[in-house]
Amino acid sequence: MISRKMEGLVKGSSVIRAMFEEGRQMAEKYGAENVFDFSLGNPNVPAPDEVNAAMIDIIKNTDSVKLHGYMSNAGHTEVRLAIADSLNKKFGTDYDENCIIMTVGAAGGLNVALKAILDPGDEVIAFAPYFGEYNNYVSNFDGKIVSITPDTQTFQPNLSEFEQKISNRTKCVIVNSPNNPTGVIYSEETLRRMGAILEKKQSEYGTVIYLITDEPYRELAYDGASVPWVPKFYKNTIVGYSYSKSLSLPGERIGYLVIPKGADGAEELVSACSVATRILGFVNAPSIMQLVIGKCLDASTDVSYYDRNRNTLYEGLTSLGFTCTKPEGAFYLFMKSPLDDEKEFVNIAKKYHLLLVPGSTFMCPGYVRIAYCVSYDTVVNSLPMFKKLAGEVL
Repeated sequence: MISRKMEGLVKGSSVIRAMFEEGRQMAEKYGAENVFDFSLGNPNVPAPDEVNAAMIDIIKNTDSVKLHGYMSNAGHTEVRLAIADSLNKKFGTDYDENCIIMTVGAAGGLNVALKAILDPGDEVIAFAPYFGEYNNYVSNFDGKIVSITPDTQTFQPNLSEFEQKISNRTKCVIVNSPNNPTGVIYSEETLRRMGAILEKKQSEYGTVIYLITDEPYRELAYDGASVPWVPKFYKNTIVGYSYSKSLSLPGERIGYLVIPKGADGAEELVSACSVATRILGFVNAPSIMQLVIGKCLDASTDVSYYDRNRNTLYEGLTSLGFTCTKPEGAFYLFMKSPLDDEKEFVNIAKKYHLLLVPGSTFMCPGYVRIAYCVSYDTVVNSLPMFKKLAGEVL
């Protein structure tokens, strides 16, 4: 028999993944071209040519022991150094290889960081709307998630409520920018105020509060927008990054953590995260993909592809009368549900073979998420179905 804790998790398994499977079944029944699956953030843009070229070169020309063998739990030293140097050039930092820990994607990195810092009963603050798996990651280590009510005018973090909810049990805060599901980029002013609040609360309680910034969408920004480097605004920041979106490698599970030298307890934290990587069962991030990343730090996907989808979908939906927040980054559009119960709206949308994700999955009911990392044809061909949907619900 499985554990009682797992029984609950199985029953509440990912809505997004369940919808993805439903989409596959619908495609078999109606034809893939007649199903408009906007459920999963699975990049449709191919990985850059440099990635495949690097993979072939590495496999052909790397010693087998190095290619397939164990290394430090933190990852290949030369890859970590290359990532540190790349970040230093981009953000004017002074990182070295000891600040970088290679991880099994951003999810693996978040679990490693939380394992390293949480005691049972510790509180982790997250700003709704947020990726629902954060709840499970915190629960993995017997922490308590504290959700901050969304500001549905701007979808910037609600800092007034945030300040009120920080307690002496607050161990860390998770932010995600560009945000999944809204596509909003947290502004420098927001991050500056957030950092000041955290400094004040650390002093008040005599504790250390880490800010974990989850950044798989850092390179996906539009209209000339830039994504602020969060450690600039608060020294106790841990950066979690993944190449799943920026290089279209979600199935390869490769990313890293950055633990800046100036963070409180940085040396101890690096050691703890390295050990957490091993005892959580990852042992180390995939060797070949680490080496590939080391050669592809200047590669990027075609952001213009997502931008075209973004503009076409946003303009199409708003012209039909739907209310949407125009994304600044990532590849999601957050649309207000015309019905009070967004789950009912999602079910009605299925009649038109439109698969949307309810906002309650992100702790923000009354909205739906549309992942536009699909083919352009899917976006264009979905608009007549959205028109039919609008005719029923608006």
